[in-house]
Amino acid sequence: MTEQGGPTRPFGAVLTAMATPFDGDGGLDLPAAQALATHLVDHGHDGLVVAGTTGESPTLAEAEHDALLRAVVEAVGDRAHVVAGSGNNDTAHSVARARAAAGTGAHGLLVVTPYYSKPPQEGIAAHFRSVADATDLPVMIYDIPGRTGAAVQEATLVSLAEHPRIVAVKDAKDDLFSSARVMAATDLAYYSGSDQLNLAHLAQGAAGIVSVVGHVAGERFAAMVAAVDRGDLAAARAAHTSLLDVIDAIMNHTQGVIMVKAALALLGVTSNTVVRSPLVGATDDQRALLESALRGADLL
Repeated sequence: MTEQGGPTRPFGAVLTAMATPFDGDGGLDLPAAQALATHLVDHGHDGLVVAGTTGESPTLAEAEHDALLRAVVEAVGDRAHVVAGSGNNDTAHSVARARAAAGTGAHGLLVVTPYYSKPPQEGIAAHFRSVADATDLPVMIYDIPGRTGAAVQEATLVSLAEHPRIVAVKDAKDDLFSSARVMAATDLAYYSGSDQLNLAHLAQGAAGIVSVVGHVAGERFAAMVAAVDRGDLAAARAAHTSLLDVIDAIMNHTQGVIMVKAALALLGVTSNTVVRSPLVGATDDQRALLESALRGADLL
């Protein structure tokens, strides 16, 4: 999709890395997942990342990955881009996950830099190419060195941009200058992967955002993207400023999915806040901070 006079958006503009709902016993709750996906698409989103890190992907069994993707595609696949979290630190496993995701009807793949292993850049590039070669789906590289231990260097990104199916980057490297240099040198569509930098990324030409805070602020983020598209930076800045305390509450005090599930329960979107170990639920102090921030932003 290309906006008139705006950036190319292969996966839409406003995506949330969707939390995976579990039932009270910790089992996968597919009806709740479909309800959450529908809620998000009804409230500002034109894309969802499913079974990513915020979706607690390390705790999902293979069959759960596939069932979750199929359920979300069934619920909203005709209205939004459904992007499957498909990467890990084993190339063969990532290839298998990509092929399985393609079989569920997902529209694209989010592939993270191989984590923990700290491969050299040649290994990182080979990993991404192998996954991109495995299906016909477009690929978004997820560059998040704070979690993986290895950044995707600019030269590697420029080289990977030559692959016909590697079309985008979810950037959580938090180096705006580096992102600008890669955008200037390639046709890669950049997506902000750090909610605190959403406006900064958009202002320098990013295609959109892949958000955690979007669970509660999708319409606000959609308005911010629209304001940037029409050149109204004052309106975009106002939207961003209105969410500063919410971004802080969700992202800076514990893992984002813990706070997001607490927020969704506060909003009445989901019925519980169950996360799988090793994650734990929000504390009373964290919930109080979150509730105050949501009220202050007129989101609750």
